[in-house]
Amino acid sequence: MATRQPEFNFPKGGLFFIILGVAAIILFTKATVTIGPGEGGVIFESLGDGIDTEKTYGEGFHFMMPWNKMIVRKVRQQSISDEMNVLSVNGLEVKVNGTIWYEPEFENLGKLIKTKGQDYERELLDPAINAAARSVVGRYTPEQLYSSKRDVIEQEILEEVQGVLKDQYLSVTRVLVEDVKLPSTIRIAIETKLKQEQESLEYEFRISKAKKEAERQKIDAEGKAIANKILSASLTDKILQEKGIDATLELSKSPNSKVIVIGSGKDGLPIILGNQ
Repeated sequence: MATRQPEFNFPKGGLFFIILGVAAIILFTKATVTIGPGEGGVIFESLGDGIDTEKTYGEGFHFMMPWNKMIVRKVRQQSISDEMNVLSVNGLEVKVNGTIWYEPEFENLGKLIKTKGQDYERELLDPAINAAARSVVGRYTPEQLYSSKRDVIEQEILEEVQGVLKDQYLSVTRVLVEDVKLPSTIRIAIETKLKQEQESLEYEFRISKAKKEAERQKIDAEGKAIANKILSASLTDKILQEKGIDATLELSKSPNSKVIVIGSGKDGLPIILGNQ
């Protein structure tokens, strides 16, 4: 005998509430957005004028009209690195590896995206960096690029980039030139020249040190000569007699001395005989 399955009666109006619930979930998902740390967002009004340039949304949970879209971008300081082929002042091609730190202006994020698009690094930042690097590097020789002018070049590139990006809603805070690659023959020649210059400086330092020591000894000798001259001029016969008497008294006190005074010597000083 077959077992009769229990009947399930779907509640009246249940399908309507299911559809309504699904629609509510979709609506809630479309109408909310969470902006993460270090990010900012601007609303794209699908039924309006596009990007809302008046307000930038910060970190946290936000509501919006479900037919709009929130465009979220990083607004904290970021960096990009690149290698550029540029020409030095004498026309030699060099490769410059550099890093640049930048950040969009938070309050003007909507204006930045509206005027330059979401990919504003490629549209705005890259051309500015390349133009500034070519302009600045083109003022220097390969030797200056390779050795002594690195800090100056970084500052000049930074100033030029900042000038190009003025009023463009994008701030550049620092430029770092990490490496300058020259053709091997040029690099070896520069390194050899720098080594020779260093050796020359060391040689000049040793010569200078020797001259200073000779000058010191000359001054010392002249000082002693002057002192002796002054001393000789101050030693009168009377002072010599007094010093001779003092010396005689000191010798007479010595246990190792045998002193016999007989008459007097020249200048009235006693004659002292010892067992030398």
